[in-house]
Amino acid sequence: QVTFVESGGGLVQPGGSLRLTCVASTVTYALAWYRQAPGKERELIASATSTGNVYYADSVKSRFTITRDYARNTVFLEMNSLVPEDTAVYICAGGGRQFRADYWGQGTQVTVSS
Repeated sequence: QVTFVESGGGLVQPGGSLRLTCVASTVTYALAWYRQAPGKERELIASATSTGNVYYADSVKSRFTITRDYARNTVFLEMNSLVPEDTAVYICAGGGRQFRADYWGQGTQVTVSS
């Protein structure tokens, strides 16, 4: 069982930036960020494996950056040039596969609005 503690969400104006942090209780092969907007399905937006594989959804590519701190079992999501369509609950997840999470965090709300 892996647990996650997420932080860093909040309200930001369009064009602004936020940095999300997720601390995992133990080492996992893959760590990822998903998001779920109201009325929409949960989507994988970024993931990173311990072997160096990184994935970004087209909707966030070039604006978001995922990084891992292996010493602290932590994954970050740096989000720049935010737009209202980025408003969602952002959920940290991970496990043994890059594109299918086994364990999930509670999520942190990100709201992009003027």
